[in-house]
Amino acid sequence: MMHVANPDPGPVPAVVFDGVTVVLGGVHILDGVSASVPAGGCTAIVGPNGAGKTTLLLALLGEIRHAGQIRFPAAVAGAVPRLGYVPQRLAFDRGLPMTVEEFMVMGRQRLPLWFGCRTAHRRRARELLAAVHAEGLAGRKLGALSGGELQRVLLALALQQEPELLVLDEPAAGVDCRGELLFCELLEELRHTHRFTQLMVTHDLATVAHHATYVVCLNRVVVAEGSPAQVLTDANLAAVFGLHMGLTDRRTLARGAGTGPAPCRCQGGHDHA
Repeated sequence: MMHVANPDPGPVPAVVFDGVTVVLGGVHILDGVSASVPAGGCTAIVGPNGAGKTTLLLALLGEIRHAGQIRFPAAVAGAVPRLGYVPQRLAFDRGLPMTVEEFMVMGRQRLPLWFGCRTAHRRRARELLAAVHAEGLAGRKLGALSGGELQRVLLALALQQEPELLVLDEPAAGVDCRGELLFCELLEELRHTHRFTQLMVTHDLATVAHHATYVVCLNRVVVAEGSPAQVLTDANLAAVFGLHMGLTDRRTLARGAGTGPAPCRCQGGHDHA
């Protein structure tokens, strides 16, 4: 039997997954997933490739059919909260002659972009880019951005919805180790400023140990959920990944989230503080 940590009830959950099951082509991608996402915190979903992490996010976003229930107890009258979504990657033609500012405005105005961008929309786009420390990218071509720059633009676009729940799928995928640490620090700053609940899928356990306030270990079923110190144990990691990970520093876990920079373990054994 798999070990499941007893979660601290904490605040009213922003999201409750209740027996969520997804079957595709006769294969159970998710099998009765039940877990909660505390309101106002940063919840990380971790697990191996093929564990159903992205599928769970797609079910939450209404992009895939599922059995079971997804509820929002913290929202007014249980309504669906305003959602912002940052995908793992954006597929687009990098040869498009579109600037970052035009990309930000595209979904806000009815007139085609060749008529120009309205001043109010342009101003709002620059405010959002400034919020993610990317104001200098407004005039750059979208296709010329690095992976880290593009993720900041996608984050700014998600903030345009003024989300109550910000959902991120591997937000730092394709970004180097130092860039991932800085991106997580930016998310923490924005979460406190804009008071949204953050739910993200990530593979970096050192980042989870430092930045997450709540963790859900998933491998088609929920193996454990709770605080990073409760969940990121040898037994749980072995149950989820099938081996001893050796990626988490117990001193980091003992400090808890948000108490100072944690080392970021990169391939090749180098640490970046």
